[in-house]
Amino acid sequence: METDPTLRALTITCTLKPSPAESSSEVLAQQMAAFFDAHGVQTESLRAVDHVILPGVEKDMGTGDDWPAIREKVMNADVLVVVTPTWLGQASSVAQRVLERLDAELSETDADGRPTLFDKVAVAGVVGNEDGAHHIVGVLYQALSDVGFTVPAQGCVYWNGESMHSTDYKDLEQTPETVDTTMTTALTNAVHLARKLREAGYPASS
Repeated sequence: METDPTLRALTITCTLKPSPAESSSEVLAQQMAAFFDAHGVQTESLRAVDHVILPGVEKDMGTGDDWPAIREKVMNADVLVVVTPTWLGQASSVAQRVLERLDAELSETDADGRPTLFDKVAVAGVVGNEDGAHHIVGVLYQALSDVGFTVPAQGCVYWNGESMHSTDYKDLEQTPETVDTTMTTALTNAVHLARKLREAGYPASS
């Protein structure tokens, strides 16, 4: 894949575990970030739980809210990666909080009258030792598309361990071949799509 140092990717990991605790979601997120790095894409990563993201659906919920600084990183990125663990078959509450704060972008437009997140690409990552990945990816896709992101073909990476067992993604000795192949496809497509959208974005609203 052609390198493109002008592109930027932001990974938001939605583990429930603050840094520096070990996290399967963080392992997957860092693997995805390493792919971007290897292909010349500027990369930044953060754990949402390490920041105070106040509840609400506004760009800035006031004193003590760290979301405005995170939002600026989202706005500066061409590709957003959202990685979440699976709990009770659902995305984490942290992931839901991130989606709720992105809801503010529904009322934000650029100089051409287009939603601010048009021309940006979103990729989903899910890990868990229980079922639920397809459901979670569907929820993430719908929400991220609603606020303006474009999802690339096969733009998700997930791993589900055997149900009712305790092996986590971070415990694996090596990345499963299917995960590695899927990651390559998803992120290659994400970079390709981001480059195309930068070259020719969506038209202005009529």
